[in-house]
Order: sequence, then C-alpha cells, then structure tokens
Amino acid sequence: MSENPAGLALTPPERDPASPFGIYLHVPFCSTRCGYCDFNTYTAGELGSATSPVDWERAAAIEIDRAAEALARSGTPPLVDTVFVGGGTPSLVGADVLVEMLDRIRSAFGLASDAEVTTESNPESTSPEFFSRLREGGYTRISLGMQSTSARVLTILDRTHTPGRPQEAVAEAISAGFEHVNLDVIYGTPGEREDDLSRTLDAVVDAGVDHVSAYSLIVEDGTALARRIRRGELPNTVDDVLADRYEQVSERLSRAGFHWYEVSNFATDESGYCRHNLGYWRGGDWWGVGPGAHSHVAGARWWNLKHPARYAAACDAGDLPVDGGERLTDEDRHIERIMTGLRLAEGLEDSAFTDIERERADTQIEAGLLVRRAADHPRGPGYALTEAGRLLADGVVRDLLV
Repeated sequence: MSENPAGLALTPPERDPASPFGIYLHVPFCSTRCGYCDFNTYTAGELGSATSPVDWERAAAIEIDRAAEALARSGTPPLVDTVFVGGGTPSLVGADVLVEMLDRIRSAFGLASDAEVTTESNPESTSPEFFSRLREGGYTRISLGMQSTSARVLTILDRTHTPGRPQEAVAEAISAGFEHVNLDVIYGTPGEREDDLSRTLDAVVDAGVDHVSAYSLIVEDGTALARRIRRGELPNTVDDVLADRYEQVSERLSRAGFHWYEVSNFATDESGYCRHNLGYWRGGDWWGVGPGAHSHVAGARWWNLKHPARYAAACDAGDLPVDGGERLTDEDRHIERIMTGLRLAEGLEDSAFTDIERERADTQIEAGLLVRRAADHPRGPGYALTEAGRLLADGVVRDLLV
C-alpha cells in the first residue's frame, strides 16, 4: 500500500494474532434523513445519479479483498471474530446483498466458528423473509432502531414508524431463529415527557429482546434539529433532565432483568453482549469497509473517503479508498484506553493508570463516582464506575486525565 494523504504508511504493523479482529461494513443509504443525524449517510435525492447501491456493493467487495491482501503482508489475514453492518440503513440494500457481502468477508478472511455477525435494520424495511434469509446466510444478531414509541417524539426526530412495527420486527427476527436482538432507544428529545419514555421502555421490555442500547440525544451542529432549536422552535436539552431520564432507563431495565455492561448498553446476560462493540471499547483491531468508515489495527488508525462516489472511484481504480490516517502515540493509546475502558461495567485494572491517575481515582472514590475493584476480580484489582459515576462518566474520565 502507498502513503495516504495524512502520511500514514498503510501496511499495518504486525498485530497480536491472538486478539479478536472485527470488520465494520458501512452502508451509507437512507430513505429519509432524520433531523438529529449527522452520520455519513445519503438519501437517493442527495446522491442523484452519482452512485447507487450497486456501485457501493462492487466497491465494498473490492475493499474487502484489498484489506485481506494488506493484512497478509504482515502475516496470514486474521480470522474475523465479529462483523457489524451499520449505517445508514443496511436493510435498504436487501438481505441477498447483505449475505453476499458476508460471503465476501468469509472468502477473503475466513470467519471464526463462533463469529458474531450483526446488522442494523430499520423495522420498516424488514420482513419475515428478510430475517429468514439473513439467518440462513450466517447472521447471528439483529439491531433494530425503535428510538421511541411516542408519535410526537418520533415526529420531532423526523423518524417514521408504523405504530408497533419495531415490536413486530423483533418477533419476526426471533421467529427466524435470532437469539440476539437489540432495540435502540433515544431519550432526552426536546419536549419528551417522562411518561413518553416510560411507555417506550415498557414496549422494549415486552418485545422480548436480550439487548438494549439507550442513548442520550446529542444535538449535533449542522443538523436540522440543531437549526430548529437555534430558531427557538424547540427547547434545548437540559443536563439534569437527561440525567433523570438515564436513571429512569437504568431502573426500568434493571427491574426487567437487564444489567448494564457499558454506560449506554444493557443485556439480560453475558451472551447478549455486543462483542463487536466490546472490541472498540477494549481497544481492539478492526477494519472499517465503506464510505467514511474508520479502521484501527495495532495502533494505526485511518478513515475512508466519505462520499460514496469518490469512495467507489478509488476502489474501482484498485486503490484503498483512504482519506487520512495517523499513528497513535503511547499517550494517545493510554488516553483512549481510559476514555473507553472505564465506561465498561468491568472497569479497568490498576496497570491501566499512572501513579498520579490512581491518586485522582482515590479522590473519585471519596466522591462516590468510582469503586475499588476487588483483588479477586477476574481481571485483577482496579477501578469501576458507580451508579452515580455512570451519570458523570465523561467528567470522571476528564478529571482522571487532567
């Protein structure tokens, strides 16, 4: 591989062959643009004739092959432990295409016998046949976007759902043989009431999923929602309200048998954890395929061209579609380990912290935000967030690293 524009030599350094390896596949297409979304996604009207799902599929297949070739330069390409197809709306390209892309990954890399294979899906673009085809094709996990059951909240978010459709999609996925199904929830939408969230959480619990991702709404600059708030059409989010909503989420899910394993993620048991995301939080290695996708291998990070047309042109030319990259310094890796690892319920071992950070951690214990991990913990003595610390996780990390 040649140097990319950021000067990163894209022959990744030799990685630990015993560590898990993931593939993230980005599908950039959406039928409509949600008002809060700032992801690298495009509607058909925004793309016009510049590119199409067929162009994306061809280009992504090329990148998968190039990725395997690149990693083979420092040894045998790693066996893939997890695959996560995100977006965008992966279900828009159809089950056959999603299975074909998984087959391409299997051919280029090989899949571990117990590989976790997830795809995000919009309930409105799924069906019993869609889920059956995915399950037959090797997918093991489904993540569905619910966000809320309140029509008023969904309107503010520019989400369109047929009432009850997310729950129907869950039932169809389970009937197709999926043991692991996630529902995404967003709380803290301007104007959301406590009972709006309460009804949403009741619906999530009743749906029978084994995993819930509950995210606080973040109003990103440049989105339609941010413009509406700036014009005074909607109230801004309030930190105290967001904290109350998070406590409501945690309490209701805990009562239903879910436990948190990452600040925003809850599962009924360890088998329901999203192993792919755990790879991110534990500083693992993954290759991101698709427009704008990010990769990390052994301390090297790079990201792809964002626009689907530019991405496809680079792949068609036989190049890796890289737009920039960097080598992480030891300090960079240390900071990221604290930032992501401390969000996990398991916390971090003593060795993850410097002497001064351990002193600061003791201060956080006195404040009730951290707890000392027991010496007989499977990962050894260390520190983990308390319930109060989860509400202030970003601040706890900032105070440790200051």
